[in-house]
Amino acid sequence: MNHLFLIGFMGAGKSTVGRRVADTLGLPFLDLDEEIERAAGRSVAEIFAAEGEQAFRAAESGALASLADAEPAVVACGGGVVVDDENRRLLKALGHVIYLRVEADEALARIGDTSGRPLLAHDDAAAMASTLLAARETLYRTAADAVVDTSGTSVAEVASEVVTVARSLREAGG
Repeated sequence: MNHLFLIGFMGAGKSTVGRRVADTLGLPFLDLDEEIERAAGRSVAEIFAAEGEQAFRAAESGALASLADAEPAVVACGGGVVVDDENRRLLKALGHVIYLRVEADEALARIGDTSGRPLLAHDDAAAMASTLLAARETLYRTAADAVVDTSGTSVAEVASEVVTVARSLREAGG
């Protein structure tokens, strides 16, 4: 089995669901943002503040590319990983991609304090979340092999559905 990538907007549950899915499938779990933070020695918010979004996106692309030689894992990707054409190509080339879909208002409720989210650290986080999600929706769907809606659903239910979809994808295409 190749990597299983979980993509979607912030607050969709990629990291929380990903850990459960990895446990169920007996695979390691990787959070791409955590890998970037470990390599940089600072948080995503600090990278954004010091070097800007472009520098963060370059680090994100490098972290994703480094998975080409890694053992199969369940990988929670950052919400913006799909904005780069090469990243979308890499996701498809390195494994199966499941889009965890969530509505912007539910994502914000799950996130709570948005101050640690550089792209939402604005006066009107709700408007920014809606705008960002709308701009990325087509990219998420284009990159995904399957979509799992997380709205109004428990972590356990989402994880179970992701496992079922992942197994189906593996059986269908290796």
